[in-house]
Amino acid sequence: MSPTNSDDQELLQSFKEPATRERAFAAIIKKYQEKLYWHIRRMVIDHEDTNDVLQNMFIKVWKGLGNFREDSQLYTWLYRIATNESLTFLSQQKKRSSVSLSDVETGLSNKLKSDTNFDANKLEWKLQLGIQQLPEKQRIVFNLRYYDEMPYEEMSRVLDTSEGALKASYHHAAKKIEEFILNN
Repeated sequence: MSPTNSDDQELLQSFKEPATRERAFAAIIKKYQEKLYWHIRRMVIDHEDTNDVLQNMFIKVWKGLGNFREDSQLYTWLYRIATNESLTFLSQQKKRSSVSLSDVETGLSNKLKSDTNFDANKLEWKLQLGIQQLPEKQRIVFNLRYYDEMPYEEMSRVLDTSEGALKASYHHAAKKIEEFILNN
C-alpha cells in the first residue's frame, strides 16, 4: 500500500534543485505527514509528544534527504526515521525519569486512560490498551501491519529484521492482544 514511487522520484529530483528544494520538501511533508503522525502517535501516545517527535523527524529528513541514496523507497526511509525517532524519544523519557521501560509503558497506558474520550468498554480502547501491554518491538510490528497495512517485505526494510521474525512477532502480538481483550 505504499505511495507511488514515480511521484516520490519527482519530489526527490525537485529537492535536489536549490530553486525548488523548499517546495519539494513541503510537498513531501504534505504527502506523508498524517500517516507518519499516526505511526508515531501509536508509539508515544501523547499528541504533544507526537508533534515533537514528528518535528524532529522532519528536521532529520531535511538534513539527510540530499544524501538519500534511494536504495529503498522514500516512504520506507521516512518510516524508518519516524520509528527510530520514536524509540529515541521513549528511551530518553525512560532515562530522564530513571524508571524501567515497564514504568514508561505503564505511563503510556495511563495517558491513554486519561484521554477524555476513553471508554474501557469500547473495543477500540481495549485494543489500544492491549497494544500498550506488548513489548516495544511487537508493538511496532503490530502497528505497522494492522494500522498501516505495511507488507512484511517493506517492514523488514524499515525495521532491518527478517520477514520471518516479523511474521512471528505479529502473530505473538495478535495472540497477546486477543487474550488481553478477552480477559479485560
